[in-house]
Amino acid sequence: MGKKKIVNQKEEDILKEKDELDSALKKNESKEITKKGIYPFGKIYIYSSYNNTKITVTDHLGNVLVWSSAGHLQFKGPKKATSFAAAKVAESIAQKIKKLHIPEFKVYIKGLGAGRESALRSFIAQDFNIVSIKDVTPVPHGGCRPPKVRRV
Repeated sequence: MGKKKIVNQKEEDILKEKDELDSALKKNESKEITKKGIYPFGKIYIYSSYNNTKITVTDHLGNVLVWSSAGHLQFKGPKKATSFAAAKVAESIAQKIKKLHIPEFKVYIKGLGAGRESALRSFIAQDFNIVSIKDVTPVPHGGCRPPKVRRV
């Protein structure tokens, strides 16, 4: 492994990125949710890969109510995989969910990315009533049978 390159950003670049993020959050927030109904509970699916974090909220039947991802909020490249991006995605989802008045949630976490913990902590910080947290990351157990030894 080589030396890591440290990039110094100017204040103008930092302010520009912050403005882009704020405008993406406002654009995401301004869309009205047309799904109305009475939901006994909701399900939050957090998928965190090494490259992105995606969050989907469904009703008790599995119908998608709200979704968002780090790429959807204008994060690009390696910034999509950060825990900060995952927290921002969770905050934007939380703003949308509050309009639906769902009393409690079950959380399903999948993947090994950096956004797992921070997304969940964001939902807890927003005072959602989380009933259960389940990790549904697929784990191999034994796998396939290996091929025969090659004879030359």
